[in-house]
Amino acid sequence: MISFKKLLGKEEKFYDLLEASAEEARLSTELLAKILKDDNAGGSTNVHGIVHTRRKDKRITQQITEELCKTFVTPFEREDIEALSLALYRIPKTVEKLVERLAICPARIPRESMQRQIVLLVEAVDAVDFMVKQLRKGTQVDRIKDANNRLQFAEGEADKVMLALVKDLYNGPYDAKEVVILMELYDLVETAVDRARDAGQVVFQIMLKYS
Repeated sequence: MISFKKLLGKEEKFYDLLEASAEEARLSTELLAKILKDDNAGGSTNVHGIVHTRRKDKRITQQITEELCKTFVTPFEREDIEALSLALYRIPKTVEKLVERLAICPARIPRESMQRQIVLLVEAVDAVDFMVKQLRKGTQVDRIKDANNRLQFAEGEADKVMLALVKDLYNGPYDAKEVVILMELYDLVETAVDRARDAGQVVFQIMLKYS
Protein backbone atom coordinates (compact mmCIF):
# COMPACT_ATOMS: atom_id res chain seq x y z
CA MET A 1 0.00 0.00 0.00
CA ILE A 2 1.24 3.50 -0.86
CA SER A 3 1.97 5.65 2.16
CA PHE A 4 0.68 9.14 1.38
CA LYS A 5 2.50 10.46 4.43
CA LYS A 6 5.76 9.21 2.95
CA LEU A 7 4.92 10.64 -0.47
CA LEU A 8 4.09 14.05 0.96
CA GLY A 9 7.12 13.95 3.21
CA LYS A 10 8.27 16.77 5.42
CA GLU A 11 9.30 20.00 3.79
CA GLU A 12 11.90 20.54 6.49
CA LYS A 13 14.09 17.67 5.29
CA PHE A 14 15.02 19.46 2.06
CA TYR A 15 15.90 22.62 3.94
CA ASP A 16 17.96 20.55 6.37
CA LEU A 17 19.85 18.81 3.56
CA LEU A 18 20.49 21.98 1.54
CA GLU A 19 21.71 23.80 4.63
CA ALA A 20 23.99 20.86 5.46
CA SER A 21 25.42 21.00 1.94
CA ALA A 22 26.00 24.76 2.19
CA GLU A 23 27.73 24.21 5.53
CA GLU A 24 30.12 21.68 3.99
CA ALA A 25 30.91 24.15 1.21
CA ARG A 26 31.66 26.82 3.80
CA LEU A 27 33.83 24.45 5.83
CA SER A 28 35.88 23.43 2.78
CA THR A 29 36.80 27.05 2.00
CA GLU A 30 37.75 27.74 5.62
CA LEU A 31 40.04 24.70 5.62
CA LEU A 32 41.57 25.91 2.35
CA ALA A 33 42.32 29.28 3.97
CA LYS A 34 44.06 27.47 6.84
CA ILE A 35 46.16 25.43 4.42
CA LEU A 36 47.56 28.55 2.78
CA LYS A 37 48.43 29.99 6.19
CA ASP A 38 49.89 26.75 7.52
CA ASP A 39 53.12 25.47 5.97
CA ASN A 40 53.71 22.65 8.44
CA ALA A 41 52.20 19.34 9.50
CA GLY A 42 48.86 20.91 10.34
CA GLY A 43 48.27 21.49 6.65
CA SER A 44 48.01 17.73 6.08
CA THR A 45 45.15 17.53 8.58
CA ASN A 46 43.30 20.29 6.75
CA VAL A 47 43.81 18.53 3.40
CA HIS A 48 42.22 15.37 4.77
CA GLY A 49 39.45 17.53 6.19
CA ILE A 50 38.67 18.93 2.73
CA VAL A 51 38.57 15.45 1.20
CA HIS A 52 36.21 14.32 3.97
CA THR A 53 34.04 17.41 3.47
CA ARG A 54 33.71 16.82 -0.26
CA ARG A 55 32.78 13.16 0.29
CA LYS A 56 30.24 14.10 2.94
CA ASP A 57 28.72 16.71 0.64
CA LYS A 58 28.49 14.12 -2.14
CA ARG A 59 26.49 11.87 0.17
CA ILE A 60 24.20 14.78 1.00
CA THR A 61 23.70 15.50 -2.71
CA GLN A 62 22.85 11.86 -3.35
CA GLN A 63 20.41 11.88 -0.45
CA ILE A 64 18.67 14.94 -1.87
CA THR A 65 18.26 13.12 -5.20
CA GLU A 66 16.84 10.06 -3.45
CA GLU A 67 14.42 12.14 -1.38
CA LEU A 68 13.20 13.94 -4.50
CA CYS A 69 12.37 10.58 -6.05
CA LYS A 70 10.41 9.49 -2.97
CA THR A 71 8.59 12.72 -2.16
CA PHE A 72 5.54 13.97 -4.00
CA VAL A 73 5.29 17.47 -2.50
CA THR A 74 8.43 19.60 -2.14
CA PRO A 75 8.83 23.07 -0.57
CA PHE A 76 9.68 24.52 -3.99
CA GLU A 77 10.16 23.19 -7.50
CA ARG A 78 12.25 20.02 -7.57
CA GLU A 79 14.25 21.38 -10.52
CA ASP A 80 15.34 24.26 -8.29
CA ILE A 81 16.26 21.88 -5.47
CA GLU A 82 18.34 19.79 -7.86
CA ALA A 83 20.03 22.87 -9.34
CA LEU A 84 20.91 24.28 -5.92
CA SER A 85 22.11 20.92 -4.64
CA LEU A 86 24.45 20.49 -7.62
CA ALA A 87 25.69 24.08 -7.44
CA LEU A 88 26.55 23.71 -3.75
CA TYR A 89 28.37 20.41 -4.29
CA ARG A 90 30.56 21.93 -6.98
CA ILE A 91 32.12 24.31 -4.44
CA PRO A 92 33.92 21.72 -2.24
CA LYS A 93 34.62 19.64 -5.33
CA THR A 94 36.52 22.55 -6.89
CA VAL A 95 38.27 23.29 -3.59
CA GLU A 96 39.42 19.66 -3.36
CA LYS A 97 40.80 19.85 -6.90
CA LEU A 98 42.73 22.99 -5.96
CA VAL A 99 44.20 21.34 -2.87
CA GLU A 100 45.27 18.33 -4.95
CA ARG A 101 47.18 20.66 -7.27
CA LEU A 102 48.77 22.49 -4.33
CA ALA A 103 49.96 19.18 -2.90
CA ILE A 104 51.92 18.26 -6.03
CA CYS A 105 52.91 21.77 -7.07
CA PRO A 106 56.72 22.09 -7.56
CA ALA A 107 56.55 25.83 -8.23
CA ARG A 108 56.97 28.67 -5.78
CA ILE A 109 53.52 29.38 -4.42
CA PRO A 110 52.93 33.08 -3.76
CA ARG A 111 50.85 32.40 -0.67
CA GLU A 112 50.20 36.03 0.13
CA SER A 113 48.76 36.67 -3.32
CA MET A 114 46.59 33.56 -3.24
CA GLN A 115 45.35 34.44 0.23
CA ARG A 116 43.81 37.60 -1.22
CA GLN A 117 41.79 35.36 -3.54
CA ILE A 118 40.89 32.92 -0.78
CA VAL A 119 39.62 35.64 1.55
CA LEU A 120 37.16 36.71 -1.15
CA LEU A 121 36.21 33.07 -1.79
CA VAL A 122 35.43 32.60 1.90
CA GLU A 123 33.31 35.77 1.88
CA ALA A 124 31.41 34.57 -1.19
CA VAL A 125 30.68 31.14 0.25
CA ASP A 126 29.71 32.64 3.62
CA ALA A 127 27.12 34.72 1.76
CA VAL A 128 25.80 31.63 -0.03
CA ASP A 129 25.60 29.71 3.24
CA PHE A 130 23.60 32.56 4.77
CA MET A 131 21.27 32.77 1.75
CA VAL A 132 20.50 29.05 1.83
CA LYS A 133 19.65 29.23 5.53
CA GLN A 134 17.15 32.01 4.83
CA LEU A 135 15.12 29.90 2.40
CA ARG A 136 13.15 28.05 5.06
CA LYS A 137 12.12 31.38 6.62
CA GLY A 138 10.38 32.34 3.41
CA THR A 139 9.86 36.02 4.17
CA GLN A 140 13.50 37.07 4.57
CA VAL A 141 13.66 38.66 1.11
CA ASP A 142 15.74 41.68 2.16
CA ARG A 143 18.27 39.50 3.94
CA ILE A 144 18.74 37.33 0.87
CA LYS A 145 19.11 40.42 -1.33
CA ASP A 146 21.73 41.89 1.03
CA ALA A 147 23.66 38.61 1.08
CA ASN A 148 23.47 38.39 -2.70
CA ASN A 149 24.90 41.90 -2.92
CA ARG A 150 27.80 40.81 -0.70
CA LEU A 151 28.31 37.80 -2.92
CA GLN A 152 28.34 39.90 -6.09
CA PHE A 153 30.79 42.35 -4.52
CA ALA A 154 33.13 39.52 -3.49
CA GLU A 155 33.03 38.09 -7.00
CA GLY A 156 33.78 41.48 -8.54
CA GLU A 157 36.73 42.01 -6.20
CA ALA A 158 37.98 38.50 -6.96
CA ASP A 159 38.00 39.35 -10.66
CA LYS A 160 40.15 42.40 -9.93
CA VAL A 161 42.57 40.33 -7.84
CA MET A 162 42.76 37.74 -10.62
CA LEU A 163 43.68 40.42 -13.15
CA ALA A 164 46.42 41.71 -10.85
CA LEU A 165 47.79 38.19 -10.37
CA VAL A 166 47.88 37.57 -14.12
CA LYS A 167 49.67 40.88 -14.63
CA ASP A 168 52.25 39.82 -12.04
CA LEU A 169 52.74 36.50 -13.85
CA TYR A 170 53.30 38.28 -17.15
CA ASN A 171 55.82 40.70 -15.67
CA GLY A 172 57.27 38.83 -12.68
CA PRO A 173 60.38 36.65 -12.32
CA TYR A 174 58.70 33.39 -13.30
CA ASP A 175 59.81 30.84 -15.87
CA ALA A 176 57.36 29.39 -18.37
CA LYS A 177 56.64 26.28 -16.28
CA GLU A 178 55.83 28.33 -13.20
CA VAL A 179 53.52 30.59 -15.18
CA VAL A 180 51.50 27.61 -16.40
CA ILE A 181 51.29 26.05 -12.92
CA LEU A 182 50.38 29.23 -11.08
CA MET A 183 47.83 30.23 -13.72
CA GLU A 184 46.02 26.92 -13.16
CA LEU A 185 45.98 27.49 -9.40
CA TYR A 186 44.63 31.01 -9.76
CA ASP A 187 42.03 29.78 -12.26
CA LEU A 188 40.82 27.12 -9.83
CA VAL A 189 40.27 29.68 -7.08
CA GLU A 190 38.39 31.88 -9.54
CA THR A 191 36.31 28.87 -10.59
CA ALA A 192 35.43 28.21 -6.94
CA VAL A 193 34.24 31.81 -6.60
CA ASP A 194 32.16 31.35 -9.76
CA ARG A 195 30.65 28.19 -8.26
CA ALA A 196 29.59 30.21 -5.23
CA ARG A 197 28.07 32.84 -7.54
CA ASP A 198 26.14 30.13 -9.39
CA ALA A 199 24.72 28.74 -6.14
CA GLY A 200 23.78 32.24 -5.01
CA GLN A 201 21.98 32.89 -8.29
CA VAL A 202 19.87 29.77 -7.83
CA VAL A 203 18.88 30.88 -4.31
CA PHE A 204 18.10 34.38 -5.57
CA GLN A 205 15.94 33.02 -8.39
CA ILE A 206 14.04 30.80 -5.94
CA MET A 207 13.47 33.82 -3.74
CA LEU A 208 12.11 35.83 -6.68
CA LYS A 209 9.75 33.01 -7.66
CA TYR A 210 8.20 32.62 -4.23
CA SER A 211 8.39 36.12 -2.76
